[in-house]
Amino acid sequence: MSRAVTVLLIVNIVAFAAGFMLPGGREQLVEAGALWYPANGHFGLWQLVSHMFMHADFGHIFFNMFALVSFGTILEREWGAGRFLLFYFLCGVGAGLIQTGINWQEFDGLHARLVAAGLTPSTISTLLADGGGEMPSNPAVKAALFELYGIYAAPMLGASGAIYGLLVAFGFLHPNAKLALMFVPVPVAAKFFIPGLLLLDLFSGVTGFSIFGAGIAHFAHLGGALIGFLLMLLWRKRSRIPAGPASLPGHL
Repeated sequence: MSRAVTVLLIVNIVAFAAGFMLPGGREQLVEAGALWYPANGHFGLWQLVSHMFMHADFGHIFFNMFALVSFGTILEREWGAGRFLLFYFLCGVGAGLIQTGINWQEFDGLHARLVAAGLTPSTISTLLADGGGEMPSNPAVKAALFELYGIYAAPMLGASGAIYGLLVAFGFLHPNAKLALMFVPVPVAAKFFIPGLLLLDLFSGVTGFSIFGAGIAHFAHLGGALIGFLLMLLWRKRSRIPAGPASLPGHL
């Protein structure tokens, strides 16, 4: 395993373990390190980076770290540690910014609907800050308020945005390498597998239906992939590095 990937792996594991080992560690780490909606009092600019080292549960960190080791090791060996880390963090930060931008649009739209339904901005702010209070009787208004609160109070965490950037980079450099999901162990060339995965994320992000479960920031995945795609276009234009074969053991 390459040096930068090893360091990232260790930091992620230590941060995850600290949440269970330290008194009140989990709550404090999420409060300080996850990426909150900017209107929330917990928000801080450093969270655009720190959220990449926070994970929700064992399955979340396992799949992200498995992909980091599988794809990141190959990319770091081809690029070097400096370029790899630059790419990784640009994709992760870009994913956070894009997801926050999507949330901002959704928040403004819901807020406008609630104001049009008769709630004052101060009432909405109080309900969001308190996490409860006297709820409106109209079911549609109540549903919009719950959705608004979900954006306000549910932070984003995980390295998935950066990981999706690595996936795109790998697909650029090794389009014919065979990949397979653990639960669909049929090898598919990266040039088909990765776009298919992105389309699935786009479908889930637009419709809200996800085969991978609830609470997934699909637009963060797509954001990381987009930043990775743009970086690969820029770097390929500058360096004209040809794609080459790769051997990737295991499954994503």
